[in-house]
Parts: sequence; structure tokens; C-alpha cells
Amino acid sequence: MPEIVTEDATLHVEVDGAGAPVAVVAHGLTNSCGELAALTPLMPGTQVRFCFRGHGHSSSPERGYRFADFGRDVVAVADAYGATVAMGTSLGAGAITHVVANDPDRFEKLLFLLPAGLDLPFQYHDRMLHTAELVEGKTREEAIEAVLSDPQRLANYAEYPWLRDIDRQLTAELNPVGVPRAIREIIDDQPIKNREQMRAVTAPTLLICREGDAIHPAEIGRILVNVMPNAELILFEDGMQLYTSIPQLVQRVRDFLLS
Repeated sequence: MPEIVTEDATLHVEVDGAGAPVAVVAHGLTNSCGELAALTPLMPGTQVRFCFRGHGHSSSPERGYRFADFGRDVVAVADAYGATVAMGTSLGAGAITHVVANDPDRFEKLLFLLPAGLDLPFQYHDRMLHTAELVEGKTREEAIEAVLSDPQRLANYAEYPWLRDIDRQLTAELNPVGVPRAIREIIDDQPIKNREQMRAVTAPTLLICREGDAIHPAEIGRILVNVMPNAELILFEDGMQLYTSIPQLVQRVRDFLLS
């Protein structure tokens, strides 16, 4: 698999498709470039998935896990492949937000799936620090089992059994060295200092959020659709509605990228 070497990290990259548009695809905290691997082949053009520093198969520097650092990862990959579109989930959306707040014209189109941060402090320090403690010092296999066996997740699986398979897929490339480092730095940071910075970002933007998600508040989508000149918000009632709407959502994203 190709790699991109930056001044302080080596980033693992995987590519789906060919031709235009070229999109850089940034995953969420603790996950890897495999996060959307089942869906990116359905998208038009070239989808460049990569693992952030400290995640998946990328290197894990001892420090450098702020939004500015993750934003540099996005730019390094986008520059290497000539990406004109940026798509990000959770942490990935935050990293892209940081990039465009400082360089509003960097991308021609943006897609944020479940953005987790903006200019507000992160509210779930204890929960994320618990995840860091669960995986630290373990092998990848041990870390995965520790995460999937956490009592809070088991309670979720009892109510929504299908979540277990999704979580197992998302944690398949869990990096037990880099993830704790990333969590401990990023939870005290915000993607941007002031949401008003996003008014200068005129690229067409698709925001996908869901109600009732404590880590990815729907309020972030509402804020962004009101400050970004060309943003559209798709808001789901809950996680189940989002999950069952994936086929329609894939078509909506395809239409967005081709428009």
C-alpha cells in the first residue's frame, strides 16, 4: 500500500476508483482508513482513504495530535493526490474544518459526516480517557476485545445487536500505541477558535448529523448550516434511522459529488 511521509509522520493510504473528482477521505478518532471502505467504492471518481497519525497502519509519533496536526495530515494526502473534495467523519470532519477555516478555498466541495467538534470544548473527557486506558499497553487483538467488552458497549449491543458487527469492523485496525496518545491531546483542543471563520468557506458542503448523539451533537450541523454560505444539512432522528437510510444516503452523496 502507498505511504506519504511528512516531517513527523508516515501515513498509510488506500485508493478506490479512478478519475475525477478526487476526494480525500478522513476517518474518525480511534478508527482507521477502513472506516468507510465498504462505501467508498460506490462513489464516483477517486476516493483516497488514509489513516491519521497514530491510527491504523500509520506511524505513531510521541506527540503532535492536535487538530492542526491532523489537518496537516489531510493536506499532505490531498496535495499528493490532487484532491479537490474533502470528506470527513467525526475527527476527520474536525481536521478538515481546521484546514478550511485557515484556507477557505482549499477544497471545491466538502462533506462532514457526524462532525464532533467546532469551537466548543469536548464534553466527554472521562469516556474517551477510559478508552485510552482500555487499549494502552495491549496488543491490537487484546485492545479490540477490551473495547468490545466494555460494559457500556455491551449494553448498547443488547439493545442494538447489529452494532457489534459494525464496531468490530471499525476496530479491526485499532492502533493501541497511537490511539491513547491521540485521545489525550485531542480532547483538550477544538478544530477552530470561532465559528464565524466558516462564513468564508463558500464551497458546497453536505452535513450529515443525527439527533441524540452525545459525541457528535446535531447542534454542530445546525450551527454550520447557518454560518456556511453553501451548506445543506441532512438530519436523522437517531442512529437507527441513519443506518437504515444508508442506500439512499449513498445515492445522495453520489449526486452531490457529481453536481
